Amino acid sequence: MRIVVPGGTGQVGGVLRRALAAEGHDVVVLSRRPETLEPGVRHAVWDGRGPGPWEAEVDGADAVVNLAGRSVSCRYTDRNLRQMMDSRVDSTRAVGAAIARAERPPAVWLQMSTATIYADTRGPAHDEATGVIGGDEPDVPLYWEYSVRIARRWEEAQLEAHLPHTRRVALRTAMVMSPDRGGIFDYLSWLARVGLGGPVAGGDQFVSWIHADDLVRAVALLLARDDLDGPVNLAAPTPLPQRELMRGLRRAWGGRPGLPATRWMAGLGAFVLRSDPELLLKSRRVVPGRLLEAGFVFDHPSWDEAAADLVRRRRAGAAPSARGLDLGNRETPLRG
Repeated sequence: MRIVVPGGTGQVGGVLRRALAAEGHDVVVLSRRPETLEPGVRHAVWDGRGPGPWEAEVDGADAVVNLAGRSVSCRYTDRNLRQMMDSRVDSTRAVGAAIARAERPPAVWLQMSTATIYADTRGPAHDEATGVIGGDEPDVPLYWEYSVRIARRWEEAQLEAHLPHTRRVALRTAMVMSPDRGGIFDYLSWLARVGLGGPVAGGDQFVSWIHADDLVRAVALLLARDDLDGPVNLAAPTPLPQRELMRGLRRAWGGRPGLPATRWMAGLGAFVLRSDPELLLKSRRVVPGRLLEAGFVFDHPSWDEAAADLVRRRRAGAAPSARGLDLGNRETPLRG
């Protein structure tokens, strides 16, 4: 398959492009700066906003997996929030327009989205059928609503173009845990190793996550299954409170102590790290209803096992998720 991956130079893009190339696919990454990537991965320049020579890569491709968008690992200032919105919506519209103009449009377009679209909750978990879209929760910061608005417009932008020959899937993705440096697992591991990985603001807010290996396998299933479209939650079936997630991670690193942090301490720490406390404080409780209904079996369904695997691979210096893709549909029961 020829698979075009806009935004394929980020952390998740690196995980995915390596796995696709290892499986023998023709992978084309679109980004703003020319780069030399792994063998089997070609690169084309685009601006993420409008038409250009890059559209020739889309015409005749089998699939597009659009991951483009400004990183959320930043302070949520007005300027950064606008850049998050514009980079996501503009790049999605550009991809849609390119597919619409293609003489041979791709059969499927997987579009990155986010589990942040759902409401902050300590109650029942959100799946695709019954989940509550956020933005109206009481007693949460007003700018959290803007994060939801970004997610909603991101998904709406995928639906704007008339694409009768292309199946569209919105990947409502939880925190992707990969052993490479620079991602959320790297940040949480640093907290755990220096003794700061305790409960934040009580730690009862839920964290939804997915092991990078399972993300790769879920993408493979969604590329292959032409009966799946619309929103799909990419999350492990076991979201858990933040205090339990960090306890399991500290245990995987050898039982380190974990000092608790108040809400204001979390805000101060996020400021120092040029991040935002929403990433630690919002309760994201999301489950993969449609993946499970499709027969998907998670290799890493439980956090304790996933954390132990990630720590082991980090210590061994393993490349993240360069495993081959299983394009088959496993019908065996969920393990763990």
